[in-house]
Amino acid sequence: MLPILSAGIAPGLALLCYFYLRDRYETEPVATVAKAFLYGVVITFPVMFLQYVLEEEQLLSGGFLQAFLSAAMPEEFMKWFILYYLIYSHTHFDEPYDGIVYATSVSLGFATAENVLYLAVHGVEHAFLRALLPVSSHALFGVIMGYYFGQAKFGKIHLEKNMLFLAFLLSFLLHGSFDYILFIETTWMYYIIPFMLFLWWFALRKVKKAHLLTEIYHRTKA
Repeated sequence: MLPILSAGIAPGLALLCYFYLRDRYETEPVATVAKAFLYGVVITFPVMFLQYVLEEEQLLSGGFLQAFLSAAMPEEFMKWFILYYLIYSHTHFDEPYDGIVYATSVSLGFATAENVLYLAVHGVEHAFLRALLPVSSHALFGVIMGYYFGQAKFGKIHLEKNMLFLAFLLSFLLHGSFDYILFIETTWMYYIIPFMLFLWWFALRKVKKAHLLTEIYHRTKA
């Protein structure tokens, strides 16, 4: 069991540390980030139960509906829900880049719990591919969602609702696209590599923009 726990937890923690340490100004309290991570772990279970019911009852047939409505919709909505209702108004969420820190924490909490459960069932030999694809993609969906949460809180007031909607919409569409590619049984590898490269590029652009917005925010605050 120890190899499964180690292989299941390590990728999520490594990615969380990467985005956490990129916070250039006021580093978030470890306890608050850990709490966000645990929120992500907790929501794994109701989401997986819902997905199990949908699969057993065969309410959604076909790769497209399963990818977008069974996988992406509940997972991204629950992350969005936790961020909005438990983190958005928190006193430690006090600069634009913090949106990325907290969203990746929730996202990687979910991805880590899911990863451990998957490896426990299917075997530790899948750990490397899981780290490269599902765990990494969850982190990147979190970056994108978190960027727009930062925009919503620290950008123009009249755009707040639009930014919150984009936080969900973009992560949902990207997540659904990722899962749909995996349903293409024989040629999925040809599509997933360029998709992941695009996802990393897009997410790291959001990181760069969030840093810029954070610098501007601190300048105007000084």
